Amino acid sequence: MMPSQFKIDLIEEIRGLLGSFEPVVIPGVVRELEGLSRAKSPDGAAARLGLALAGQCTVEESSDLSLPVDDQIVSWAAKEHGLVVTNDRRVRDALLEQGIGVISMRKQKKLEILRR
Repeated sequence: MMPSQFKIDLIEEIRGLLGSFEPVVIPGVVRELEGLSRAKSPDGAAARLGLALAGQCTVEESSDLSLPVDDQIVSWAAKEHGLVVTNDRRVRDALLEQGIGVISMRKQKKLEILRR
């Protein structure tokens, strides 16, 4: 939902950081966005934009569908050695604790890559 919140072209911003890359999303994130997108609110609009962005990504299954979506993201990134784009503090901290890189907004203006 970052593109709506911060008025950025997320794909182009990531391309500026990484060069070429393959955007990936897991089904749990898509389902979460679908649920949020039904709301007639700013969050619903942001989720609809997130779904449009997810449509530009490869959908890859996560390993354990019984886990909460945030944990599925961490699990997938650990297994696939992928960077994760998120502003969610709990997800970001969990990823960084496992040595997984995170792309996050810096001062609501620019993306940055975080690593520990």
